[in-house]
Amino acid sequence: MKIQGKMFIWLSFFILAMAVLYGLWSKEPVGTTALFMAFGLAIMVGYYLAFTARRVDAMAQDDKEADVADEAGELGFFSPHSWQPLSLGIGGALAFLGVALDWWLMFFALPVILIGVWGWVFEYYRGENQNQ
Repeated sequence: MKIQGKMFIWLSFFILAMAVLYGLWSKEPVGTTALFMAFGLAIMVGYYLAFTARRVDAMAQDDKEADVADEAGELGFFSPHSWQPLSLGIGGALAFLGVALDWWLMFFALPVILIGVWGWVFEYYRGENQNQ
């Protein structure tokens, strides 16, 4: 995390220089304010990463001799046979179609989305895959 902290701090100095240059050159207050706020956000993230990097153990990204697989861990469980993303996709398509055409189509999209979310959350709570 040390390198990320340094990168964000250097990025914040670049944004600060660009904000000053943009403010003097364009005399436009909204963009100048946005750039100064971006500087503030970048310096906060950089400070946080540099601050926490001192308190955690060295990670693989801090070692110049590290391999890509040194930081790899378990990614989690991904359901190989779930039909729930299909129902969520159909419900999302209906919802976006409702925004484009007319709002009454949302009455058909919302139950399909809710059934898809309910099925996805409780997919492994019953049935043959209960203990996975």
